[in-house]
Amino acid sequence: MLQEKTGHGRSGGARRIRVLLAEDAPLIRQALTALLSQESDLEIVAAVDHGDLIVPTALRTPPDVAVLDIDLPGTDGITAAVELQARLPSCRALLLTSVARPEHVRRALSARVVGFVRKDAPTARLAEDIRQVAQGRRVVDPELALAAATATENPLTPREVSVLRLTAQGASTRDVAAQLYISVGTVRNHLSSAVAKTQARSRVDAIRIATEAGWL
Repeated sequence: MLQEKTGHGRSGGARRIRVLLAEDAPLIRQALTALLSQESDLEIVAAVDHGDLIVPTALRTPPDVAVLDIDLPGTDGITAAVELQARLPSCRALLLTSVARPEHVRRALSARVVGFVRKDAPTARLAEDIRQVAQGRRVVDPELALAAATATENPLTPREVSVLRLTAQGASTRDVAAQLYISVGTVRNHLSSAVAKTQARSRVDAIRIATEAGWL
């Protein structure tokens, strides 16, 4: 689903902050659009429900701030934010999350995302965070920052994370191998390594530990 506005709205003669929303849950997306639109200095120029639509939409209707759910179908919020930074440097990204996963915060900060807040924040606070991000200031929810600072460093390699994530989704060893273009033996080696690194008793236990730690 895609909603766009191509005009450049103004309030009181001053240019309003142009905002792109990316949220796959229809009710949340519609509620955010309605509530943020009530702010006189904010203009929702587009609302999308799929990560793959973020960059193309932003290039068509250049926003000042892209408010992105971190867990989107297709391209995730952090990956989209990185691509936006490369292709549309004038647009700043503000990520939303419902779960305080330390690894997500670390990825976002390393990607130089300037905003990272909880999805359940009051609308007035989110509006103010958008204003701060639009002015070039960094906004990170204190609880998310603390979770990232106190969490155990992820010992898994990116490939081990991918293998564990697919396994957690119910993919068989052969399915994982096919999706990642590696051999079945390599998949098993990655799973064994992940079990050892997480000090787990089994693959299922490794998935549990990695999920609770925010590594998946």
